[in-house]
Amino acid sequence: MSEKDQQQDIEEQELDNTEAVEEETLTLDEEGDPVDPLEALQSEVNELNDKLLRQHAEMDNLRKRTAREVVDARKFAVEKFAVSLLNVVDNLERALTVEEGQEEALRDGIQRTLDSWHGMMGKFNVERIDAVGENFDPHKHEALSKMPSDEPEGIVINQHCAGYTLNGRLIRPAQVLVSSGK
Repeated sequence: MSEKDQQQDIEEQELDNTEAVEEETLTLDEEGDPVDPLEALQSEVNELNDKLLRQHAEMDNLRKRTAREVVDARKFAVEKFAVSLLNVVDNLERALTVEEGQEEALRDGIQRTLDSWHGMMGKFNVERIDAVGENFDPHKHEALSKMPSDEPEGIVINQHCAGYTLNGRLIRPAQVLVSSGK
């Protein structure tokens, strides 16, 4: 390619570049006035920055609101449970008002209170573990002692305190006496 051809190519490229710049400056706004591309880009950058700041603020507010809801959920998680306990307390207070000589009424009131207690615990998936007659299971039972008995070795022969599970998870093992055999 000759120098003349090269010079002509360079001039054509410069002409194309000049036309492209002129086309960019010929961008018009809504009123028909030419818009500087730099100003248009700066305006777009400002608009995007504003949107970004608003999104950050919205996420921060969401984080704070969620944290408040978690704190409230922890504070009041046992509210239904506590309200249910109030009925049991009321029954116990009534049992204390039974007059002397009314032991049968007192025993009946205590039995009703205990039934109310077990019913309320069942609503919250708290299940009682009765271990007498079962094989000793260290995952559900706590052995207080071993004693000789007619039962085979490893069978629970007496229960000092019942165990309980909450939604299938052990919250207190049953305290038991275990047979050591004869």
